[in-house]
Amino acid sequence: MIVLVVYASRHGATQGIAERIAAILGQEGVQATVQPVERAGDIADYEAFVIGSAVYAMYWQREASEFVRRNRAALASRPVWLFSSGPLGTEATDAQGRALTVAAEPKEIAEFKEAIEPRDHRVFFGALDPRRLGFAERLIRKMLRKMPAAHAVLPEGDFRDWAEIEAWASRIARELAQAPAGAGAKIPEQLRHGPRSGAEIRSHVGATLLLISARCDSRCNISKSRTGGVRMPSSEPFRGRHEASGDG
Repeated sequence: MIVLVVYASRHGATQGIAERIAAILGQEGVQATVQPVERAGDIADYEAFVIGSAVYAMYWQREASEFVRRNRAALASRPVWLFSSGPLGTEATDAQGRALTVAAEPKEIAEFKEAIEPRDHRVFFGALDPRRLGFAERLIRKMLRKMPAAHAVLPEGDFRDWAEIEAWASRIARELAQAPAGAGAKIPEQLRHGPRSGAEIRSHVGATLLLISARCDSRCNISKSRTGGVRMPSSEPFRGRHEASGDG
């Protein structure tokens, strides 16, 4: 199982989360590659994905959203986990009493849940290091700091919960190890809803054959014996296996 961990990070905090996730996956026996989304390249050889982005004004960074939309077909057919960073501070709830990790869910996540059906989406707290901010960001922050409420909105510090991040990565590794080969394959849309035209009927048949072939190839270790017979499938599983973040 080869996993691609990709991220969009403006100031390094989200990159740090992605790298820690990849490291934990490696420790758990899962081969993982970590890359910024703009350098991910061809994703055809990867069997699962962890995709993360810093969040600003309730939105993922554009390059992360574009990566998901551009690769929708591939991602929809394989196991995917999403993460976002992140709220700042030590308070677990907002002024309305909502958990910040719920209130801070980016606006694109509902779209992504529908399009690629990720196994999970997790919001992690982020970090704010003023030394990493650009000139315009420092200027805006300086103006905001004149407002009493700004100290609560943009507190300095590293608020990433590494224990939570590592536990989440370990859970991903366990799910990948326990899932039978090919379990990440999802039923194509035309198979779920049925064909409606001649072209769709042909596509329907092709998709059915591809799905059967993929599941058989991944789950059934079939080989001809010396006598020309067939060895039955092995049941052995895989062994490989918000609002604003000032420093995303």
